[in-house]
Amino acid sequence: MAKKKRKRFLWPADDAELSLLALPAFLWYVLFAYLPMFGIVIAFKNFKIKGNFITSIISSEWAGFANFRFLFSSADAGLAVRNTLGYNAIFIILGTALPVGFALMISQLHSSRAKKVFQTAMFMPYFLSWVVISAVVWAFLSYDHGLFNTLAESLGFSRSNWYMKKEYWPFILVFLNVWKNLGYGMVVYLAAIAGVDQAFYEAAVIDGATPWQQTWKITLPSIKTVIVLMFILSMGRVFYSDFGLFYQVPRDSNSLFTVTNTIDVMVYKSLKSATVGMASASALFQSVAGCVTILSANFLVRKVDPESAMI
Repeated sequence: MAKKKRKRFLWPADDAELSLLALPAFLWYVLFAYLPMFGIVIAFKNFKIKGNFITSIISSEWAGFANFRFLFSSADAGLAVRNTLGYNAIFIILGTALPVGFALMISQLHSSRAKKVFQTAMFMPYFLSWVVISAVVWAFLSYDHGLFNTLAESLGFSRSNWYMKKEYWPFILVFLNVWKNLGYGMVVYLAAIAGVDQAFYEAAVIDGATPWQQTWKITLPSIKTVIVLMFILSMGRVFYSDFGLFYQVPRDSNSLFTVTNTIDVMVYKSLKSATVGMASASALFQSVAGCVTILSANFLVRKVDPESAMI
């Protein structure tokens, strides 16, 4: 029998160009996403600094799952998990519905200048840090010089110490989170709406469809995949909390502890008595739990609508 000719490995010119374009991103992920994953081992060790970082990891004694007991045995663990999951459930619902709604409204504006003004105004808060927002909130709610208290006093009402009234802060925190992130989500959905074929709308107008019918029958079905994708991705952070929102904005007020204590805040406060291994164990737990929630959400979506699932 004649020997089979070995196929030559061909590297098309187009593939070479695309590979070169992807090389910087590939190197970035290797250096800053995959190599640091070696640090996961810290969660299973009694980490102590002895020389450089690599030497410290190798020489540190194994602790097994002892570091994970810190997260689940803490007296405030139940409260932190409850707050984290509760706030994130609200953030996911509002963070999906409101950006879609505002994107639909802005897409209906006829003036391109008005669209740009609204997009810019709503997107700007996304670039503000929580430290800056914390100062702005303090300017409104401060007991001595806050705008609300000054206005209330001028109207004959007594001053109120907002940083000691925990019943208001769940609403304040939810409002600030939505206000800061609304513009980012809205821009994503506006980009998806811009990609819808205009021929569908022209045909709908000829058939006598109202703007609401066009939105319900054309726009929403066309951007459904993007909405589901953003929802699935948001599920990956259901065990995370925005540290700046829950620590910086309330200014670590002890009176607000029961409504601002989340997993990230609890770990930060515990670092005074805890170890680096305990903090790493908490981060690993959050990452694994987030991965599980993403896969679970994707599994449910695939059962209902396979075309909208990520994988």
